[in-house]
Amino acid sequence: MTLTYVRDPELTPGLQGELVRLWVDVSNAGGAVGFVPPVADGDIRPVAEGQLDAVRRGDTRLLAAYADGRLVGTVFIASNRHRLMTHWATLVTVMIEPSLQGGGHGKAMLREAIDMARDLGFASLRLGVRGGTGVDAFYATVGFKEVGRVPESIRVAEDDYRDDICMWLRLD
Repeated sequence: MTLTYVRDPELTPGLQGELVRLWVDVSNAGGAVGFVPPVADGDIRPVAEGQLDAVRRGDTRLLAAYADGRLVGTVFIASNRHRLMTHWATLVTVMIEPSLQGGGHGKAMLREAIDMARDLGFASLRLGVRGGTGVDAFYATVGFKEVGRVPESIRVAEDDYRDDICMWLRLD
């Protein structure tokens, strides 16, 4: 299966609905994308709307991945507002449909997002990763390096705390 990437797609109601569906599917499959399963549309929708509002304002850019016309992946590239940090961006809500994981599609989408960030003029990218998931090793395969860690700063359950891992990639 080949994915098609669209940089800054039109933010239609249909795209919003697909984003919510994808986010629910990824979250319920155990993906570390800001929620802990089980989740439903109503849990995700307000957060998705906020993220799309940031795209509308121009604070964030969106890379959308499609398979057969269906949204199957996203990477949001959030700009910094602080004048001393505008040279780097943060990748947010990096997710790929669970059925496509493990086949190289996530890595290809991430490389496209890196190219997009480079084309936008960013010198570096930051990425926050939930510890205990193993995805930090995935991001390392495309060049991200762990540069910091905040111990037990993410609470996924009453007795389950995870580290917030800060990863960094220089683009030049």
